[in-house]
Amino acid sequence: MPTPSITSITPARAITGGRIAILGSGFPVTPELPDVSVGTQPARIVFASSSELGVIVSTDESGTVPVRVDGAVDVGSLSLGVSVATGLHQVDNPVFDREGNLFLTYSGSRGQEVPVSIFRVGASGTRESFSSSVTNPTSMAVSPEGDLFVSSRFEGAVYRVKEDGSAELFASDLGIPCGLAFAADGSLFVGDRSGTVFEVGRDGRARTLATLPSSIAAFHLALGSDGLYVTAPTLSARDVIYRITFDGAVSVVHTGFGRPQGIAFSPDGTLHVVEALAGASGLYRLRAGGPPELIVAGPNLVGVAFGGGNDMVVCSSDTAYRIPAAR
Repeated sequence: MPTPSITSITPARAITGGRIAILGSGFPVTPELPDVSVGTQPARIVFASSSELGVIVSTDESGTVPVRVDGAVDVGSLSLGVSVATGLHQVDNPVFDREGNLFLTYSGSRGQEVPVSIFRVGASGTRESFSSSVTNPTSMAVSPEGDLFVSSRFEGAVYRVKEDGSAELFASDLGIPCGLAFAADGSLFVGDRSGTVFEVGRDGRARTLATLPSSIAAFHLALGSDGLYVTAPTLSARDVIYRITFDGAVSVVHTGFGRPQGIAFSPDGTLHVVEALAGASGLYRLRAGGPPELIVAGPNLVGVAFGGGNDMVVCSSDTAYRIPAAR
């Protein structure tokens, strides 16, 4: 019988509950499956062949941890996300400001007023209460001037949130506003999950940029050099990623994701999409001309944000994790 050997772990990054694949050769799968551990904890095998073991990460450790297969002389490694905040209710991307502060939300049920609806995690990692001024905060974006804007799906409005946590109304009558994204000229794009994408000028006046099929959850927006990218999860097993040009023309750029949610461009201009459908859920990277690449495995992810340098945060509905960005 050949000695088991590990050649790679894919993806190389995960959070607790994510499914990873251990690739190699000679894995003993009969008459019994081998023992597998990730970090110091055993991992549950959900797929097995002599060249691949699919396992669920169960450890709550963080940082780079070893991956072992019983009988293999070599050891793989996996980068596990570091929890930076828990007790959240995140429904879209978190967001970084210019100073490296990370903003997170507790959105709550419809109309629910909570003691703190927006949290701030400083560049040092310290979490603090920031604002309770916006009910059902849904999406966030930072303007070219560095101001934080937040949508309220309950009020159908977008607010500018000041440094002291107070909020002033910026635009209203926006349906169920979810995704937000700023253009370089200060125009704000707002996704109404009922089916409208608005462009809001600096004066707070909105015009319809485009219409799309409605979403059961939210519109998520990301601004690229060639237009606005939108995910809009439905009840379908496969949903569409749209691109809207700045004059309102709509096209389809991808159709293979199930329940795509948070969407963002990394600093190098690469599009990233969160897929939430059960199975190989996690964060995907879409490079031009190539298939989607799973770079972070994790269940129930809803959002992603990129900070300066190699800083990346992914969020499940209740926890935010910092993970080194893929290169």
